[in-house]
Amino acid sequence: MGPTYQKMDKIKAENIPPALFNVYKKPLVFHQGHMQWLFDHDGRRYLDLVGGVVTVSVGHCHPKVTAALHEQIDTLWHTTNVYRHPKIYDYVEKLVSKFSGDLKVVYLVNSGSEANDLAMILAKAYTGNSDIISLQRSYHGYSSTIMGLNATQSYRMPIPVPSGMHHAMVPDPFRGIWGGCRDSISQVPNSCNCPGDCITSDKYVHQLSELLDNSVPSGRLAAFFAESIQGVNGVVQFPKGYIKKAYELIKKHGGLYVADEVQTGFGRTGDSFWGFQNHGVQPDIVTLAKGIGNGFPLAAVVTTKEIAAAHNKSYFNTFGGNPMAATVGKAVLEVIEEEELQQNCKETGKYFLEQLMELQKIHPVIGDVRGKGLMIGLDLVEPGTKQALNMADSSVIQEMVKDLGVLLAYGGKLYNVVTIKPPMCINKNDVDYAISVLDQVFDFYKKNK
Repeated sequence: MGPTYQKMDKIKAENIPPALFNVYKKPLVFHQGHMQWLFDHDGRRYLDLVGGVVTVSVGHCHPKVTAALHEQIDTLWHTTNVYRHPKIYDYVEKLVSKFSGDLKVVYLVNSGSEANDLAMILAKAYTGNSDIISLQRSYHGYSSTIMGLNATQSYRMPIPVPSGMHHAMVPDPFRGIWGGCRDSISQVPNSCNCPGDCITSDKYVHQLSELLDNSVPSGRLAAFFAESIQGVNGVVQFPKGYIKKAYELIKKHGGLYVADEVQTGFGRTGDSFWGFQNHGVQPDIVTLAKGIGNGFPLAAVVTTKEIAAAHNKSYFNTFGGNPMAATVGKAVLEVIEEEELQQNCKETGKYFLEQLMELQKIHPVIGDVRGKGLMIGLDLVEPGTKQALNMADSSVIQEMVKDLGVLLAYGGKLYNVVTIKPPMCINKNDVDYAISVLDQVFDFYKKNK
């Protein structure tokens, strides 16, 4: 049902911003989803390894989440968060139970961009400072303020951004100047294999120290923002020990540590519910979005009472924490627990990584396999080099994989990293299917290159 394919093309050309570009030569039109599967307008089924860009956490149209939303829609849609309704209290109580220590105050908002923007306000209000550090090639959202926090050219418009934004060297074990080893069963070929913290972490932290000592006004640091694993940059994991040492350095300089868990949260990395727990640190502020609502508009900022108290002006969010969003959020948390999806991420993710490592042995186009749980990156290269595979060939591979019934996304500075972040309900049979498709496509590429 709906407009014809040809009419959609016309509407796209005339009414949709050109910045929203088509991924495929012939764009897909989806009309239905169920768990890890999507169905196009012709009824063809696709294994979804994109998850709406890490947003569909427990599965498309999960029965329990869908039923909870239907019941709430028939009861109450929206009032305003200046009034009370029970769903927001039920949800916030369950959400904070997932955090330890003093992380007990929750702001409910609508998107990751909104969450990170609010986190910046809180950090500046609490510290009285305005300088903020993020990592090169990071992505934290899209607004006139957040654009300054991003260090990715694809998302930087040639317009002024707020002053006081600084970007530290990204500690990248595959493409970084010192390499390194990471918290993954898959390491960069010929990398170090340190039993504890990686020896390169000190070198990357020294670069952060240089930035603090030379570029940030003394005593004026508000916060350090970091994703637990860089998502848009192609699932870049940091050398072991980097985040913990960076955290200690930031605290020494009086700044807050903001953990961006928009992609890594809710059990996706397998070993822990939150990505920052894998680094052995306790953030001052945590931002959440995407998988928090399984595709429903919902995001959150979690912080301490002390930091929230510094937010001493009136605050109002029209849709944040509305009855429908709170209902969905609570149902998502219940499904993650009841279906043991964090454990599934750990076991199925490990299996996926192992199979991809086997592919890497026979397909030289795979330069690096990395990731943790069901957050995986496949760095495609010009065979025999570390040079990123050209975009034309990357696009051909993506098209062929799609034609065989599997959906993949790309990330990284040069759009050459296959990013695998599916609904957390996928199983080993799905992995075998995906590996079979990738093997066929990479084999074809090798023979026809």
